[in-house]
Amino acid sequence: MRALVLASSSRYRRELLARLHLPFVSDSPDIDETPLDGEDPLAMVRRLSCAKAAALRGAHPDALIIGSDQCAVLDGRIIGKPGDHATAVAQLRASSGRSMMVHTGLCLLDTASGDTQVDVVSYDILFRELDDAEIEAYLRLEQPYDCAGSVKSEGLGVSLLEHMRGDDPSALVGLPLIRLGAMLRQAGLAVPPAEG
Repeated sequence: MRALVLASSSRYRRELLARLHLPFVSDSPDIDETPLDGEDPLAMVRRLSCAKAAALRGAHPDALIIGSDQCAVLDGRIIGKPGDHATAVAQLRASSGRSMMVHTGLCLLDTASGDTQVDVVSYDILFRELDDAEIEAYLRLEQPYDCAGSVKSEGLGVSLLEHMRGDDPSALVGLPLIRLGAMLRQAGLAVPPAEG
């Protein structure tokens, strides 16, 4: 089987990829993730997903490399990972009663052939009206400071929402497994894997 490399240090992406029961290694790419001036959020996650995969090309010359990047968008503005409590409070106050789009870019690079498959999976999440006590309780219990938009939908963050609309719930966590499975099959891997 071809070597499979996840171009990420994210524990969330590692946990998601492990669900496919394929052997893989993780390697952290060193790239500048700063958005370009005037860059559209969808274009940004596509570009960064490809950049992450391409950054590891030299280290893995005969592999399938998975790159992924995610951003949340509120009022046309990219909302990043909060990093701290105060920023998370501000993000959730701004999101209260409003819709946020989450875009997850995905790239599968075949380093032997140079073939690249790229896509973006988007999700619409609608927050219910939140009061400060709910925000504080959620942040104290979940501490989602490494999650785009401060919402950890696979955990307690789901309690903040009215609805989630999209095709692949794993995309919200950071790696769209439905689309990735299709890409891997197109690249010649069996997903699910054949019994060995």
